[in-house]
Amino acid sequence: MRTVVSWQLESEGYAVQVAADGNTAWRRIVDDRPDLVVLDLSLPGLSGVDLLRRLRENGDRTPVVVLSGRSGEGDRILGLDLGADDYLVKPFSPGELAARVRSVLRRTGPVPVEPARRTGLRIDPGRREVELDGEPVPLTAREFDLLAFLAGHPRHVFTRAQLLEQVWSSSQAWQSEATVTEHVHRLRHKLGHRFLVTVRGVGYRLEP
Repeated sequence: MRTVVSWQLESEGYAVQVAADGNTAWRRIVDDRPDLVVLDLSLPGLSGVDLLRRLRENGDRTPVVVLSGRSGEGDRILGLDLGADDYLVKPFSPGELAARVRSVLRRTGPVPVEPARRTGLRIDPGRREVELDGEPVPLTAREFDLLAFLAGHPRHVFTRAQLLEQVWSSSQAWQSEATVTEHVHRLRHKLGHRFLVTVRGVGYRLEP
């Protein structure tokens, strides 16, 4: 089933990653921040139901299309109540799944954002590119996500816990706040100290 779904979505132009069990799927969602998840509820290990519950309890609003062999109304209600954006019962046609994916992405896709420019710093969310004084700055995906989030809320102070939730879709229960500290340190190493400000005892803000 994974192979058939992957072929169909790739033929529609999507970049697809697959996971054979719930724990692997969870790690890939946290690390790669996909635009949408197609989630089978019958995953081994961490079940699809538990994975979806964990996503939503951690504030992750990644769109999720659920696949299930359970056609009962109660199961559909459970999936939707847990935060699924759509629910497809097996057996299904790959074409119908692709249509559901397109529909969900139209409803939930990001609003285009104009490139943000500050003194010497240019952030382009659409291209996921950063320039400093006209020179490109190579950032990891998570470094870019953190910088872009702070740039979208200039002068607003965020705690490490808030940044874990908003940027990593995680929490102190799952991930150390030291992760945020380390990424801020890396950004300062690449951008200098003039943009990212530490508010002692609170957290960080980006200064325009």
